[in-house]
Amino acid sequence: MLPGAAAVALAAGTTFAAPAAAQAPAAPPVTVAAPLARSVAQWDEHTGRIEASARVEIRPRVSGQVTQVHFEDGALVRTGDLLFTLDQRPFQIAVETARAEVARAEARLTLAEQQVQRYTPLVAQRFAPESEMDTRRSSLREAQAGLAGARAALRQAELDLEFSEIRAPRPGRVSDRRVDAGNLVQQGITLLTTLVALDPVYVIFDASEAHYLRYARAARGGSRPAGSEAGAAVQLRLLDETEFSHNGRLNFVDNAFDARSGTIRGRAVVANPDLFLTPGSFARLRLFAGDTEALMVPDAAVIADQSGRAVLTVGPDGTVAPRSVQLGPLVDGLRVVRSGLGPEERVIIGGLHRARPGSRVTAEQGRIGPSPLAAAK
Repeated sequence: MLPGAAAVALAAGTTFAAPAAAQAPAAPPVTVAAPLARSVAQWDEHTGRIEASARVEIRPRVSGQVTQVHFEDGALVRTGDLLFTLDQRPFQIAVETARAEVARAEARLTLAEQQVQRYTPLVAQRFAPESEMDTRRSSLREAQAGLAGARAALRQAELDLEFSEIRAPRPGRVSDRRVDAGNLVQQGITLLTTLVALDPVYVIFDASEAHYLRYARAARGGSRPAGSEAGAAVQLRLLDETEFSHNGRLNFVDNAFDARSGTIRGRAVVANPDLFLTPGSFARLRLFAGDTEALMVPDAAVIADQSGRAVLTVGPDGTVAPRSVQLGPLVDGLRVVRSGLGPEERVIIGGLHRARPGSRVTAEQGRIGPSPLAAAK
């Protein structure tokens, strides 16, 4: 037999095994966990305007000529600090005149008392008529009234002299002076300067009717302080800040809605010890709206799709399914899910890049908890 024929015969007698069927790839592993259910504080954000807690227009209480200005424009002042001085000479003369009138009234009173004392025994012994005694007693009462009037006039003159020194009625920051030394000012009319109190400050904001009703129902249910007197918590963030670092309390809610805007005015009081918060500026205000039970997931577990935000869940058979959700704020590093997710859902919190909607995965059980950074704060 030829070598080639032998090779063919050998090949014909050899049995070859069929190729093994191709094995399906293993389902990729992912980490899943049920949403964390806990009570969280709900906050609503509003645009607020900072106002001074008190604003005083400094006007003279007596008329006169300004002789000296004692403050720098925009300075911080304390209660009783001298701001303006008026020409005091007319007021000093008025005080001296009033004192002289008091002395004259005292002399008249002394004479009237002496006459009453002198006529009393004469009337008792019938050496003088009773009508004369009535006249002396009337003169005594007139002298007493005259002395009281003179003393009142003296106090008024001394008060006018005191008013010639115009002082700060409370601590705060003054504006610029509106008059200079040498100007005549009129009692109660001329504006000298303005003073604003800066610690604390007020923050004014407008809340919608829907917000107001939600606050009122939360207060009725006990999850929020009732009424402005209880002081719901407020947090403030300036326009160039990223954190709500200023704390305060709600201290006033208006008694009616604005018919044009459909909003109601609220006011919060915020401490300002460093006087950095300036009246007239705007800020973001966060108002405590009550505690509520919420589901929370890691912020990294949230994905974006065409309809908005969603999380991926794993069904009992290992199939990945998306769930469209409505999200709330971040609390302790976790994102609040307002709606769209059930408490028993298995949310993918690890290996998200290996999961595709409709595909199968191998679910490994995990746990959702506050982030370490949030817990450390």
